Amino acid sequence: MIKRFLAILGVMCLTASSVLAADAWVNDLRSLFLNNNAIIYEINLRTFGAQDINKDGIIDKSEGEESGNFLNAIGRLDELMTSGVNTIHVMPVMATGKTKALGSAGSLYAAASFSELNPQLKSDKTALSLEEQAVKFINEAHKRKIRVIVDLPACGAYDLYLKRPELFVKDSSGQPVIPSDWTDVRLLNAGNENSINQDVYNLYKGFVDYVMQLGADGIRADVATAKPAKFWKELINYSRKKDPQFMWLAEASDSWTEAVFPDAVFTLYDKLLEAGFDGFYASYFKMKDWRTASELMEHIKFTNSLKNKFAEPKAVIGSFTTHDELSPVLINGEQYSNMILWLNSTLPVNSYYVDGFDTCDNYIYLWGNKKARSTSTDDEYYFVHRGKLDIFNFSRQPGGKNTNFKRDFVMANGFKQFIAPVVANGNFVELKTNNEAVFAYGISYNKTTILVFGNMNFRAISEAVIKVPHYNDSLLTIPVQMDTAPVSEKDKFKVNLMPGEIQVLLVNDFELK
Repeated sequence: MIKRFLAILGVMCLTASSVLAADAWVNDLRSLFLNNNAIIYEINLRTFGAQDINKDGIIDKSEGEESGNFLNAIGRLDELMTSGVNTIHVMPVMATGKTKALGSAGSLYAAASFSELNPQLKSDKTALSLEEQAVKFINEAHKRKIRVIVDLPACGAYDLYLKRPELFVKDSSGQPVIPSDWTDVRLLNAGNENSINQDVYNLYKGFVDYVMQLGADGIRADVATAKPAKFWKELINYSRKKDPQFMWLAEASDSWTEAVFPDAVFTLYDKLLEAGFDGFYASYFKMKDWRTASELMEHIKFTNSLKNKFAEPKAVIGSFTTHDELSPVLINGEQYSNMILWLNSTLPVNSYYVDGFDTCDNYIYLWGNKKARSTSTDDEYYFVHRGKLDIFNFSRQPGGKNTNFKRDFVMANGFKQFIAPVVANGNFVELKTNNEAVFAYGISYNKTTILVFGNMNFRAISEAVIKVPHYNDSLLTIPVQMDTAPVSEKDKFKVNLMPGEIQVLLVNDFELK
């Protein structure tokens, strides 16, 4: 019944979107995000619409194949819309470095320019300029009520250093600094809290102007911790004077404690939020290492507490998996992906997924790290991070073969939209269990309650008794997601959860106190 209801709901939402598409676009991303209603899908435009005709995973233009670009990406926007996605995080679209590069196309995060689009993203099948193609892509996303977040790289490519060495941090020998182990980039010198570097600030200010002119609705700041809070505060305030709804997401985590290079700037996540960022990544990506329910619940309570800690509202993304993380199916199989899906859809977080997640791609590229047939950089190999989305080469569209999980993805996103008022305004309650591997929580608002039970043990079945005060069998309870059926009694549920199983129930005319 619930699946049928959500399918009808989806058709209604799509019809509404089609009607609204005729209206002039008004950015509402910041409000959507701060209410935890964004369903964000991260894409690499270089692969998003790629046409791999012979299915070998590599895009060979000499054989008539086409890498992803602004125009062929438009063909997948309907797919995202019907899946419930309402926001895309577009990985860097600026020109990439070719010297001291990684991969046959160059890393997306090795920015050779902050004012020129990546020519690799231009389609030759039109007379439109590259900028016109970018504008068309964003406009087509907006017609489908899909907001667009553009990625702002943290560092510059070696090519940019050669052109503008004054922008970069130098070591004691006068050489540009290689941050962490990112050998294809050099660290920009943004200054410090006492004095920001105006050259780098102007570089980023120009980027903000540029992407806003293209029509973007927000920015994701790559490794935001590597720049001073004062730098970000000035930049964010500048953007908000132009568009109060322009959203800023910091790639930062409460668990990050070290700079990317000794003596480099390191700004804690809370200082970034104080500077004006609307949200950050938190540490949900650490769930792969958590073994007890209390570890997950403590982090949920921490992120929930942020609402009351700052002068303005803040939010987080469900950063359970990102392009920097191994595919969930390589960590704990499809059940892990399923748990991530339903946590994103029921917690007070903005849902966040990587292209290919919805069909369980494992991002294993058989040609990875082998000698390239051709290259557009000085790297002669197909450099990849095994089990992670490829950002270094002209490669296939992300995507696995799990069509059943795709249906679950659509259903979960529809459910998130349906219960949006509950998540945005509801009372979050941790429920007591007698098994350390089993987590349980509920969210109530206006006599509607969502109950969620899950097994953190991905190797064994977990039995538990879950206390749900004042619950009784007379209440209308709709099973939304489950592999096994819980047994309800007065004030409690008894569950026998499969490894990694998550259960979601919707209860009418009931509120947790």
